[in-house]
Amino acid sequence: MRGDPQACVRPPGLYPPVEAYDGGFIEVDGGHRIYWEMCGNPLGKPALFLHGGPGGGCSRDNRRLFDPARYRIVLFDQRGCGRSRPRACIEANTTAHLVADMEALRQTLAIDQWLVLGGSWGATLALIYAEAYPRRVAALVLRGVFMARRSELRWLYQEGASSLFPEAWERFLAPIPESERGNLIAAYHARLASDDPAVELAAARAWCAWEDEIMTLLPTKGISRNHAGDIDLVALARIETHYFVNGAFLEEGQILARALRLRHIPGVIVQGRYDCVTPARSAWDLRRAWPRAELQIVPDAGHASSEAGILRRIIAATDAFGGA
Repeated sequence: MRGDPQACVRPPGLYPPVEAYDGGFIEVDGGHRIYWEMCGNPLGKPALFLHGGPGGGCSRDNRRLFDPARYRIVLFDQRGCGRSRPRACIEANTTAHLVADMEALRQTLAIDQWLVLGGSWGATLALIYAEAYPRRVAALVLRGVFMARRSELRWLYQEGASSLFPEAWERFLAPIPESERGNLIAAYHARLASDDPAVELAAARAWCAWEDEIMTLLPTKGISRNHAGDIDLVALARIETHYFVNGAFLEEGQILARALRLRHIPGVIVQGRYDCVTPARSAWDLRRAWPRAELQIVPDAGHASSEAGILRRIIAATDAFGGA
């Protein structure tokens, strides 16, 4: 699940808009070119934002989760995403590749340590990176914890959230014949790897619409990918199904099994009580395995970072780690 699209949402509480003062591309293996940008204070505390998906991309509002006077803010679009190229490419595109890209970017920018912030899939990637390079992570701020366990994928794409949103689920099922509904991730993945653009687009629209409809506690028209271009929808859904049909290229339970590596890293976990995309059980399990993390459950929120209670807690956490 990608995290929440924010391109048309301007929630209160964000820092004022800020422009990037540096950016460009780094060349990595597999023919990928990774887009990155920096904004804020060039002498501030380094912070890295990780977008959701897999398959999403960064927005201008993502910069605004940090105090630009205190932070040197780094954002990048993951392989195949956003402004990175080639667009929607799933070749040489795995979790290990993304972690290697993060470390290559850190070295390119000569950063010793950085705060890492991510929500949903961004939280997954933040945790995997922190477990691989714990000395490079000053702190973690996570929202809507997702650890790519089979139970989490089944909840969202097979049986679980379907019971809470039966009408949206019926629309999600509609493009898939009954004979293929025993593994909906695989069924959608097959269509999104099709050579037929019409088949790919129909699958992408249905895949993204399902996630959009269960994103917030209450229905919110602003949280939608319906406004996105067809290329964006296909890219997002193709990469997302590529990762999830492969279990995010992780061993089952890998993040919790390696949580001891996080023991010296302080963190804040912001979790909506009624998050139907990444239910609170995952955040609870992570907190039990990572004692230095503070779990903040927001009583009136779902999954989207644009929900007022979620947004306040995220910014409070970045303020606290930034010395505000």
